[in-house]
Amino acid sequence: MPQNVHIVFLIYAAFLGASVGSFMNVCIGRLPEGQSLVRPRSHCPRCGGRIAWYDNIPLLSWLLLRGKCRQCRQPISIQYPAVELLVALLWLGMALAFGPTWRALQGSILFSLLLTISVIDARHYLIPDALSLGGLGAGLALALLPGPPSILTSLMGAALGFGVLLAVGVAGEWVFKKPAMGGGDIKMMAMVGAFLGPAGAMLTIFLGALAGTIVFAPISLKTKKEVPFGVFLSLGAAIAFLFGEMLVDWYSNTVFGA
Repeated sequence: MPQNVHIVFLIYAAFLGASVGSFMNVCIGRLPEGQSLVRPRSHCPRCGGRIAWYDNIPLLSWLLLRGKCRQCRQPISIQYPAVELLVALLWLGMALAFGPTWRALQGSILFSLLLTISVIDARHYLIPDALSLGGLGAGLALALLPGPPSILTSLMGAALGFGVLLAVGVAGEWVFKKPAMGGGDIKMMAMVGAFLGPAGAMLTIFLGALAGTIVFAPISLKTKKEVPFGVFLSLGAAIAFLFGEMLVDWYSNTVFGA
């Protein structure tokens, strides 16, 4: 942990993360249905009653209301505080790992996007453009700030991530005579490449394919269910962000003796 991390910064990071998690819940609930993220205002999914601001405070409101809507008293899914808590912990973890740096912000935003994409893809076999293309824009914008990756590296990573997965999809469709790669996965890799650069994009694809093959392929063969590849790409991207340089160095030393 960096020496200059102050407790106030850590508290702020966790609070900001919980707030982002609250917005991620909105994305999880609305984007798969093609709904606006702005209108209508926050409301109970059961009775439709509007949720007041004091009942919409991340984590705290759910606890004070004992997990029930103030108006209809029906249960509120534990998903809401769970996502808020997880994103808060992600932002806190990045603050602890990188301190008050742009790298911490970059990792926090990337991991928040990856979590949201994973939940939606696991449930709906869908990766909304608002997340992949919006994340692409965020990754390129963050590359303009001090620290890695540079804007050139970010652009190259986005192009390579998009291009490689597009090529895999085209080749797979030609071989298997049916769509082999979803458009959402391809656009997601452009986003990942913008955050991680070319090496990180390639590592993400390799790790995602490896994890998908080991974990889900046996299930898919037995049940004929499609593979939510975005979940495994998210896992690969998270590993690449945290340990990418170490893995690349290990591979280079092992294979090339560099």
